[in-house]
Amino acid sequence: MKKILFTTFFILAGILFANARGTANITFETTTYNFGAFSANSPVVTCKFKFKNTGDGPLVIHQAIASCGCAVPKYPKNPIKPGETGEITVTYDGTGKFPGYFRKTISLRTNSKNEVTRLYIEGDMTPSDPEKEQTTE
Repeated sequence: MKKILFTTFFILAGILFANARGTANITFETTTYNFGAFSANSPVVTCKFKFKNTGDGPLVIHQAIASCGCAVPKYPKNPIKPGETGEITVTYDGTGKFPGYFRKTISLRTNSKNEVTRLYIEGDMTPSDPEKEQTTE
């Protein structure tokens, strides 16, 4: 009988502890950023995705993975408390890439209600202007 009560106590304590921590929920202002047209003369562009933890538990971003090496995401490593905000910074480097339209995906793995969230960057890199590449001597 003592074993049953002891086991039941630990199961209930585990459930209460899990519920007391709450659940995080990541909410973005927008999940797509369009750089518009930019020149291959200046092929590096950066944007920020702002988010808020609208849950009642701490938000942890485990990973941010881009669909290619030309997009590099930076994200907060520390937990985001309920009600607090944060941002994901994404830098696209079109150096050596063919001009034209692009659309890249950044996949976030979090402890949010939706474990995976996708962000998108897009734009149109126009060909280099040879006159701007020449240096004056």
